[in-house]
Amino acid sequence: MVGAILLALAPIALLIAAGNAMRRLRFLPDAFWPQAERLCYFVLLPALFVHALGTADLRGVPVAALAITLISAILVVAALIVLARPWLGVSDAAFTSVFQGGVRFNNYVGLSAAGSLLGPGGLPLAAVANATIVPTVNLLCVLVFSRWGAARPNLLGILRGLALNPLLTSCLVGIALQASGLGLPRGVDGFLKALGQASLPLGLLCVGAALDWQALGRGLKPALIASLAKFVLMPLATYAAIRLFGLSGQAATLAILFQSLPTASSSYVMARQLGGDAPLMAGICALQTVMAAATVPLALLLLAPG
Repeated sequence: MVGAILLALAPIALLIAAGNAMRRLRFLPDAFWPQAERLCYFVLLPALFVHALGTADLRGVPVAALAITLISAILVVAALIVLARPWLGVSDAAFTSVFQGGVRFNNYVGLSAAGSLLGPGGLPLAAVANATIVPTVNLLCVLVFSRWGAARPNLLGILRGLALNPLLTSCLVGIALQASGLGLPRGVDGFLKALGQASLPLGLLCVGAALDWQALGRGLKPALIASLAKFVLMPLATYAAIRLFGLSGQAATLAILFQSLPTASSSYVMARQLGGDAPLMAGICALQTVMAAATVPLALLLLAPG
């Protein structure tokens, strides 16, 4: 099983390493990477979500059990991080980065890993997981920024931020298409599928290009705290929820996988826009992306069903 997990995750690690090498060697101009990430975040990944959710065959997929398992674990870890804030010894802005590092996940890595580990059955499960986690973590993060971020948006600002979030919006569109039974017209189906397929390799290259080791050196302690929450508390909380709600099989494996992923590089964008500690957030992303090469296989081996 160890070999199978490592082989499945190897292409992901190599794509991330390739993106980092391209950035360091200046194979492409530095201005390319922010634009590529913007393309992925606002166009390619939303297209993938709409297509996956709108066309997924969810027969036999334990949608309710998977959703409640994921949400329960996220809420428990989020509450623990907030309760621990007075003892963490970090500024308010830094706390928002610790929080994001503890609850957010990298869509690109998750979707790629689900396909590699679980085969064709992984995509419908991954679509349900994304539709569950994306709204949950974005809502929680915006609420945390409204309390501890420098910008501190009001209720209207919070609602506006959620409404304009492309990942949240695309999940809602995909869910509506699935629930209504309308599906996607043939031409639109192929168009969104092609865009979505481009999101994963380009997104992983962008993850590698965004690794910022200098930022990590300025905030190692909060980065380690966030990583403890992400790689220890979150998988354990998810395992407890799996047992509580009776999730099993591939759905349980996917739940452990998604809740063991490193935080998203888009966390940096949110930190910059809402008054968080953006340099610290970049360092947390770098540390967790590298740590995930060991922590994700370990979580799957110890906690996922055999």
